[in-house]
Amino acid sequence: MSNANVARSDFRVEGITVNLPSLAEAVSSIVAATEHEESFCVFTLNLDHCAQIRSNPEFRSAYRRAQYVTADGFPIVAIGRMAGAAVRRTTGADLVEPLCVAAARNRMPITLFGPNVTTLFHARARLLERAPGLEIRDSFAPGDKFDPYSAEADRAIARIGESGAKICFVAIGAPRQEIFAARCLDMIPGVALICVGAAFDFIAGTHARAPAFFQNNGLEWLWRLSSDPRRLGPRYLRCAAAIPRLVAAVMPQAVSTRRGRPS
Repeated sequence: MSNANVARSDFRVEGITVNLPSLAEAVSSIVAATEHEESFCVFTLNLDHCAQIRSNPEFRSAYRRAQYVTADGFPIVAIGRMAGAAVRRTTGADLVEPLCVAAARNRMPITLFGPNVTTLFHARARLLERAPGLEIRDSFAPGDKFDPYSAEADRAIARIGESGAKICFVAIGAPRQEIFAARCLDMIPGVALICVGAAFDFIAGTHARAPAFFQNNGLEWLWRLSSDPRRLGPRYLRCAAAIPRLVAAVMPQAVSTRRGRPS
């Protein structure tokens, strides 16, 4: 079978390769890499990240160090499919529980970092219920003004390393979590840094995730916007403005893919 007839599983957006096309492949790839005792980062690319990659050099540098990237958001999925990639949406919130189940099964201890003590307390309890046998070595939160390059960050990195965890879920929001995770690569051997955004809030029940209908139809942004329009309105306008540029950038690959398909 020729390569033209085989669906691609990776594509590039803003110079970043999205290489985990589904939740199942994300979990299996992360577990396999962790078993090899590699240090690596997993990020979930969405439109807001695309806008920040262009404007924030530190964020862009962190993203370029990620070993694995998923498509977080239907616009990124749509761009991938235009490029001929067989990709499905995988968010940070999607990753946590399946990875915890796999970690329990494979005896991989984990650590939870952020966003606050109350959320972590409830998220930890629920993860232990949903993933029997899971070992959580540590769970802690940074201060409100956490700086990924600060002495506080240095102490957090040391604490994660000392925990002996094989997987650390980082949930302190972009761009801080990605920049912090990339710093960890140089200082902690054998740890997978998985950036998961608001996942702990959803697991703990401190914030409600959009109903399945909104998630499955590319409308989760609308659910979130209705809950906090003042904060999220400007962000989503910025994200919408980025779509034409991203579509234009992927068109050459889309055209090449279509030409390679049989008629």
